[in-house]
Amino acid sequence: MLMMWVSSSTNAQTDKIEQLIQQLTIEEKASLCAGAGMWHTQKIDRLGIPSVFMTDGPHGIRINEGTNFTEPSVKATCFPTAALAASTWNRDLLFKLGQALGDEANHYGVQILLGPGVNIKRSPLEGRNFEYFSEDPIVSGQLASAYINGVQSKGVGTSVKHYAANNQEFERMLISSEVDERTLREIYLKAFEIIVKKSQPTSVMCAYNKVNGTYCTENKWLITDILRDEFGFNGLCVTDWGAVNNRIEGIKAGLDLQMPGDGGMNASKIVEAVKTGLLDEKELDKIVRRNLSLIFKLSANKSGVQPLNEQADQLLARQIASEGMVLLKNENNILPINKKKKQKIAVVGTFAKSPRFQGAGSSLVNPTRLDNFLDAMNQVENKQFIIQYTDGYNRLGETNDSLLKEALKIAKESDITIVLAGLPDSYESEGFDRLTLNMPEGHNKLIEKIAEVTSKVVVVLQNGSPVSMPWINKVDGLLEAYLGGQAGGSAIADVLLGEVNPSGKLAETFPQKLNDTPSYLTWPGENRKSLYNEGVFVGYRYYDIKEIEPLFPFGYGLSYTRFEYSDLKLDKTELADTENLIIQCKIRNAGNCDGKEIVQLYLRDIESGLIRPVKELKGFEKVDLKPREEKVVTFELEPRDFQYYSTKNHCWKADSGQFEILVGSSSRDIRLSQKVNLTVKQKYYQIYDINSTIGDLAEHPFGAEFVEGIKKMSQSRVKLEGLSGVEKEAAIKQQKMSEASMMEMPLKKVITLSGGRISENMIMDLLTRINEDVKSRQK
Repeated sequence: MLMMWVSSSTNAQTDKIEQLIQQLTIEEKASLCAGAGMWHTQKIDRLGIPSVFMTDGPHGIRINEGTNFTEPSVKATCFPTAALAASTWNRDLLFKLGQALGDEANHYGVQILLGPGVNIKRSPLEGRNFEYFSEDPIVSGQLASAYINGVQSKGVGTSVKHYAANNQEFERMLISSEVDERTLREIYLKAFEIIVKKSQPTSVMCAYNKVNGTYCTENKWLITDILRDEFGFNGLCVTDWGAVNNRIEGIKAGLDLQMPGDGGMNASKIVEAVKTGLLDEKELDKIVRRNLSLIFKLSANKSGVQPLNEQADQLLARQIASEGMVLLKNENNILPINKKKKQKIAVVGTFAKSPRFQGAGSSLVNPTRLDNFLDAMNQVENKQFIIQYTDGYNRLGETNDSLLKEALKIAKESDITIVLAGLPDSYESEGFDRLTLNMPEGHNKLIEKIAEVTSKVVVVLQNGSPVSMPWINKVDGLLEAYLGGQAGGSAIADVLLGEVNPSGKLAETFPQKLNDTPSYLTWPGENRKSLYNEGVFVGYRYYDIKEIEPLFPFGYGLSYTRFEYSDLKLDKTELADTENLIIQCKIRNAGNCDGKEIVQLYLRDIESGLIRPVKELKGFEKVDLKPREEKVVTFELEPRDFQYYSTKNHCWKADSGQFEILVGSSSRDIRLSQKVNLTVKQKYYQIYDINSTIGDLAEHPFGAEFVEGIKKMSQSRVKLEGLSGVEKEAAIKQQKMSEASMMEMPLKKVITLSGGRISENMIMDLLTRINEDVKSRQK
């Protein structure tokens, strides 16, 4: 549902903006194209044009005057980062998160919240992965849409980022993401498309990098042709902070706002460009018109200072954290811990009392409070267990004989040992990428040594992205807690003690080793280029087609209960390319406690005319079930869900044939399947030129007549009568080779190799006739 967070522009407001455009000087128009300082838009007092205030960040309000992210910001709720929030797979919860952020933004007078981040997780080493949702655009797009709808329902704007193909920190201001159009549209632009169509965000933030050699901030194809004209975006395109390259080219491309301001340097260049005719003033007016529209809409929504509801936001942060944490291993039912049983529990790891709870960089939040796991365990009411604690390692992740000795001592004395480990702040952040999947050596060594003296070990990870786990087969329990925000410590205790049944599932694949990852050979790139040679095979799509076993697959997560899948039904098994498909199945909680299951719908194209992923996620639903309760889950697939992007035809299309509907608990745990036949009636034709092949031409009715004539000419030369068996076999082979070569031959070669029988004029006349027909069919 598209959230109408502001009222539609009235005729009066439109008239007012047009009057202002007439009254503004060129200098004033140019000034509106850049910010005033770090966080405000330019105001013009003489015409009553106010300023708009914007600030970071995606999981909490951060207000600083400058760019020193280490300076204390105002106090605000630090919610879990996107990596954890995505693991909830819960649209309703993400909407509530957006509402809470909108309320806090209103409290501080923030009119645009700079988030969410929806870049695809191309590599697990990307330093900013904690700030992004998923390796899959459906998960990213749908959860981000819910978040945006929540924020904007409070009258606060959003800025979805970073557009586009911004998938590394290495040389992020210079690198060119070299990626083909099909991959861009199916993977890297897909989340933005979903968001625009479901949520119409206030603004889209253009990234630092280039795409195929052109900076995102001056890429007309990305900003105007795709985002505005095709997706239907009607908001503001703003730069990432400092991302502008050539401001004049940016205006021509449709870039509205440069942030931060530069003291008027680019404004002067804009004025000069208009006066010399390099820039048409009408193009500048388009930019000014969009800026004024946003300014007045946000100003109309601006409310007075609202009180913070810190307690409610703390509880919401705790709910998101506990619902997003992913139980990855639970051998011998070591979890949940029975708090009423008399036992000794060893808690090891500095993260237990000084948690890693958020990322670093522009999203750094100054929390209103900060829970830690050790305190949360000690504060459990009516507990029968006794806790012993030791650091095990220092803040840098280093350990030594003394720290290890104390850790082993309390582990030997305890019935269960809980080790908190992961990635320190210095290992992942905005601004740099990780070099390895490894956790600090001290963390791994600590876990290995403890596992040698006791088998009852539970590891809790606090990290923003996947890590290698050399000790995985030596521990009974493993909880991926990600970066849980200010309530993360209490949420970990909730899950381990069974107060909350874990229901999170991975929104990204955890690889066994780095050289298993899709982009291993080309990431992060060289010579200022990053080659996206893996194409559409990102994340689970790659592991599936290469038949590589991951450490933990996409969509995976355990529960303290069991779920049964049954009774898959399709409303039709013969499907036309204009029809929707309704899919239903039953999910039953077969265990003894309440639980939530994330039901995942995948689609497999069995007979595609080109290489496609083995399966692709098309939908998901989170179902809350009481013990032995059963519910029906319904999905609906639209024609677009069956299609891929054809670079040959420059459109989305599907091929007739069989598809398989797959319903499962993860990408590697498919419980139900059924096939459906798709009949594609629409004909797709390309625009042909002199470099098109004879085979290309055969796809069009007019071209097919021409191709048949050439085939007959070729076949008439082959005489099989009177040949011996060996000679006949050689002649047939020669004929097949000639026909295959002919079908792949560009038309310009036909002219030169026909000996004058086929002239250039004949070919050009044929191309004109075919292309006119194609254009008439496309209208």
